[in-house]
Amino acid sequence: MMNVVLVGCGAMSKAWLDAARQVAGLAIVGLVDLDAERARARAREYELAGAVIGTSLDAVLDQTRPDAVFDVVVPAARRDVALSAFAHHCHLLTEKPLADSPDNARAIVEAARRAKRVHAVIQNRRYVGNVRRIRRFLESGAIGAATSIHADFFVAPHFGGFREEMRHVLLLDMAIHTFDAARYMVAGEPAGVYCQEWEPANSWYRQGSSATASFDLGGGKLFTYAGSWCAAGFRTSWDSTWRIVAERGSIVWDGEDGLKAEIVQPVREGLFDRTEPIAVPSLDPADRVGGHLGIIQDFVRAVETGTEPETRGSDNIKSLAMVFAAIESAETGRRVAIAAQEGS
Repeated sequence: MMNVVLVGCGAMSKAWLDAARQVAGLAIVGLVDLDAERARARAREYELAGAVIGTSLDAVLDQTRPDAVFDVVVPAARRDVALSAFAHHCHLLTEKPLADSPDNARAIVEAARRAKRVHAVIQNRRYVGNVRRIRRFLESGAIGAATSIHADFFVAPHFGGFREEMRHVLLLDMAIHTFDAARYMVAGEPAGVYCQEWEPANSWYRQGSSATASFDLGGGKLFTYAGSWCAAGFRTSWDSTWRIVAERGSIVWDGEDGLKAEIVQPVREGLFDRTEPIAVPSLDPADRVGGHLGIIQDFVRAVETGTEPETRGSDNIKSLAMVFAAIESAETGRRVAIAAQEGS
């Protein structure tokens, strides 16, 4: 049995609790929020009658002595939550982003290493079936190595609340999903970025609702990202739309069920080489999928077996570095190098 305290009982906590109730052997023994009534409401909603309710994480951890902490707080509070969890010898699973600054990200990853605790991030776009299929297909070498990766994200949600007031809202709040998926699918090691942000006349956000970025992912791979939180009409998938160009063909994915690939044939027809469809294999039984549920299951398995989860902080920090480097580039108007991050 794994006992868990969840901290942060806002709207996002529902996705965590919906998934957690499906994991055998996992018990939510405490709920923490600055608003105790909000925590009590979650306890009633999910029939957690025995859960300890509190406004102080340290106090609830002292009382419950759990195995792990689920962190669903705002990013600015993430470092304090992490340090508290590790000080109480707890493993930690945290909502994205890993931290609100590069320094805090490094501090959290280092604290997890010193504490010898499992630390992972809910980077759930990796747990999408077609992301797994693309990675496996490219690894097979069927169309050669990826050279160019292009992703478009155009969605226009009216969130209300803090998002519409925050700076760098697209890059800081959403783009890491696409950045992490790109890095994963082509096994990229980010080395540099040039990024621009702007606020279109039709925007209802304070700053940074639209951006373009061009990343060097190493090994001759370039990744371009174009996105907007205020592009009404012809909405893309939340998982973006993709074109990946490789040495001997291409993959296109609509971010949903439409996944196709073509391979170049040794025949030229006028100006163009002939291309033919090539099947992208189905999911392998070993592929990890399932969004929040898949990541929580992976986290529990890692704790139980003493292994590392796929979305471990020491790896996810590389995707977060892409976000902060893109923000720096947008603010300075210059290309920003992305330093090698701690990995494992």
